Amino acid sequence: MPLNLQPNFAEPGQRYFRDFSPGDDFYQALIDTHRDLSDEQSHLLNAKLVLLLANHIGDLSVVREALALARQEL
Repeated sequence: MPLNLQPNFAEPGQRYFRDFSPGDDFYQALIDTHRDLSDEQSHLLNAKLVLLLANHIGDLSVVREALALARQEL
C-alpha cells in the first residue's frame, strides 16, 4: 500500500460542503489537544501521536515513506 498524499480526512456520517473542511476539523482538534501544554508536554504528545498512528498504519514501508517525506527539506 503506497503512502496516500491526497486529502483523506473524513468523519463517518458527516457531510462536508467544502473539500478542505475535514482537514480544518483535524487541525482544530490537533490545536485543541496541544492547548495549555508546556513545550515539553507538547513534544511528548507529538511523539506519542506518531507512535500510535504508525502502529495503526502497521505497514513499515508506508511508515518509512512518511518518515522520509517528513524529513525532506529540514
